[in-house]
Amino acid sequence: MKFWRAYDIDIIKLNEGEHTFTFHVDDEFFGKFEGNDWVSKGDLTANVRINKLASLIEAYFDIEGKVNLTCDRSLEKFDHPLSTSEKVLYKYGHEEQEISDEIFMITRDTPRINVAQLIYEYIILAIPAKKIHPEYIYEMDDEDFEGEGDVVYSSGQNFEKDDSDPEISEESNEKIDPRWEALKNLNKKD
Repeated sequence: MKFWRAYDIDIIKLNEGEHTFTFHVDDEFFGKFEGNDWVSKGDLTANVRINKLASLIEAYFDIEGKVNLTCDRSLEKFDHPLSTSEKVLYKYGHEEQEISDEIFMITRDTPRINVAQLIYEYIILAIPAKKIHPEYIYEMDDEDFEGEGDVVYSSGQNFEKDDSDPEISEESNEKIDPRWEALKNLNKKD
């Protein structure tokens, strides 16, 4: 419980205007999130700038540091530099709820907001989809990207020739509409 309180911002005590809070993100932080398979180690600093206005609160998150990742290619551990910036709005309303990923509704008497979950989510979103160790990133050739960007479409039809089906043309392996079959026979001379 004490751990989570370290990421609280007492918004009820804040005067209107800008306020900055700094949070340290380390291995203990990542260990508190269940099901975290992305990152287990890191050393980051999260600066949260709060701009308290009469009708809402703007929160700007600037997170910088490094996270320890596992290379998708070699399975080696490496430190990846990470830098991300995000913005969240806290609007005043009748009840506390999440309106969207960037907008939260809070009541006017909400004493504090906890930013731990948001910091965690922003770190996870900033991790690249393909995690490659820096030693291998320049050694990659076209084979490593084979198939990327290709579009494959399958209609589910079997395109093999079936001699038992009279509607399949021998010349093109395509089904011919029976109405056109009569026109095809006009060109043939018996």
